[in-house]
Amino acid sequence: MVEPIEAAYFVPAGNDRYRPTEHTGGAWRDDEQHLAPVAGLMAHHMERWRQANADPSLAFSRFAFEVLGQIPRDAVELSTEVVRPGRTIELIETTAVIGGRAIIRARGWLLQTCDTGPVAGDEFAPMPPPEEAIEYPIAEEWAGGFICSLSGRHFDGARPGRGRAWLTTDLALVEGEESTPLADFLRLVDTANGVAVRVGPSEWMFPNVDLTVHLFRQPSGRWVGLDTRVAFGPQGAGLTSSVLHDLQGPVGMVQQSLTVRRLVAG
Repeated sequence: MVEPIEAAYFVPAGNDRYRPTEHTGGAWRDDEQHLAPVAGLMAHHMERWRQANADPSLAFSRFAFEVLGQIPRDAVELSTEVVRPGRTIELIETTAVIGGRAIIRARGWLLQTCDTGPVAGDEFAPMPPPEEAIEYPIAEEWAGGFICSLSGRHFDGARPGRGRAWLTTDLALVEGEESTPLADFLRLVDTANGVAVRVGPSEWMFPNVDLTVHLFRQPSGRWVGLDTRVAFGPQGAGLTSSVLHDLQGPVGMVQQSLTVRRLVAG
């Protein structure tokens, strides 16, 4: 059951349970949720767990979301356990259950923070800011409530399998709950698979079965920058790889493993 609400992606329903709004609608089917907002919800839950249970010096460096099936448009129940406890390194796992079935398992590595400013640096190419890009009508190519909730900018020179875009949203992640900048950032990252398509989604489908995010800096702000490359192999597998940016520069990378299938007419 989907809540008729306009201001957020999810509504709290008690005991780590959340109901989706129309804004979580998926891109491939009307009866599914898009992975992006659900991943953001799970990151929100993991951040709250970290704040309540982990050493305050720990911060997330990696998230790996494994998608175990279609994500139904129904209430999401979340639970977290510690896989590898530790004072300076910790691994936790959060499970999203929908309709009594585990649909997504997410693992997050927590690493101890310290001052590495003197050796900080990266070799990723910077992205120009959103104001130097042109309006991105992403909803003209993709369907679903989640895509319709976004606004964005992209750059001239895109080609099949290669593109750069900035995306943002005015919606809250969870109604009445303050979310961290990290959770707000991660709720948009799964859109990477749609910003540099090799072929249009009307003839081929290429959903991702996972979402793996590596961070070397904690993101901030409401804009997510995606510098994306997409590869399709000759035997049904594909890969979307994106450098992630906030307005201060690159923050990490996301990888998505794709299952590529021709759509059957009719």
